Amino acid sequence: MDKVQEILKNLKQNHIIEYMKTLSHSEIEKLNEQLERLDLSVININGKEEKRGKFSPLLAVTLDEITHNKEKFTDIGLDAIRKRKIGAILLAGGQGSRLGFEKPKGAFNIGVNREIYIFECLINNLLEVTEKAGVYVPLFVMTSIENNQETKDFFREHNYFGYSKENIWFFVQEQLPAVDTDGKLMLAEKDRILTAPNGNGGWYASMEKTGMLEIVRDLGIEWLNVFAVDNVLQRIADPCFIGAVIDSGKVSGAKVVAKAAPDEKVGVLCLEDNKPSIVEYYEMTEEMLKSRQSDGTLSYNYGVILNYLFRVDKLNSTLSVKLPLHRAFKKVKYMDTSENVHNPEEPNAYKFETLALDMVKLQENCLAYEVDRRKEFAPVKNKKGIDSVESARELLKLNGIEL
Repeated sequence: MDKVQEILKNLKQNHIIEYMKTLSHSEIEKLNEQLERLDLSVININGKEEKRGKFSPLLAVTLDEITHNKEKFTDIGLDAIRKRKIGAILLAGGQGSRLGFEKPKGAFNIGVNREIYIFECLINNLLEVTEKAGVYVPLFVMTSIENNQETKDFFREHNYFGYSKENIWFFVQEQLPAVDTDGKLMLAEKDRILTAPNGNGGWYASMEKTGMLEIVRDLGIEWLNVFAVDNVLQRIADPCFIGAVIDSGKVSGAKVVAKAAPDEKVGVLCLEDNKPSIVEYYEMTEEMLKSRQSDGTLSYNYGVILNYLFRVDKLNSTLSVKLPLHRAFKKVKYMDTSENVHNPEEPNAYKFETLALDMVKLQENCLAYEVDRRKEFAPVKNKKGIDSVESARELLKLNGIEL
């Protein structure tokens, strides 16, 4: 029995062994090659919740404090950008399925009377900074196996939305196998196991595996600003944010928004055993939800918006750490061993994902930097309702963006 088959047998994946007997020699070779690359150990993850430590509040640099120090922070940030110490990472591996759009989410047209794409909104925001600084910020775009070529083609067809193509690099996120409710591997195609991107926490490890960190080192980049594709008001390489973090002497920073209500469903930046962390809304006790500071603000008041700044030398030490994997129950199109394709209406499979918030937990400290949610927080997660195309359009209009 060869090595791959032995691993499959040990993991109780006999259905794949039997299925492979029906394939041609070249199909078996292709499947074996993929299986050798995949981390199959994730199959044994049972999804038990990790034990959490002791939570305590982490206060933010408030909007008032930022306004008071804006000139100083901005000058520090612009100086770092001009010295090419800042890089930006766009996490764009997702598809627009929840928007009824089977293409890269960033290619979605958010316009009404004209075409303006999510990618375009983000690049326009970045261009405001580069025009002020007089230099381009190196931009790394993380894609997935599914959308990599489409994303690259989309940028090229739209002339990189006016950005310098010499300052954009694309890299593919690492994939992990997905499993059905019985923990069994699934097929994507006749000769390919079903996989899914390994979550937004895998971006730095994926940069290492794809050679992007060599570019970071060659360019002398000292800080990386990581942000998600689905917030169309996201301010990228924001000089004031960068300057505030550098001035604070901390090794990381996170943009946060004040909660709209005590029970708002948002992860809150806090301390866990005196280290920066994020507590999810469903993990918060009633006492934590209601607790207030002496000035009346909520003790656990600041929700993260997936816009982080990390110091590169501190990120390097995280490469040797295996981030926790979280199981996500999702709807997944698959092919069965009789080669019938299924497109389920309900969740049917577990994906294994790392989370960017777990990267925050590995930092010594983190500056919470408050932003105005009406100006910087317009997530596009749903077709209608909360955090939707509709709500994002309203916020874009509020910020003077012509749609």
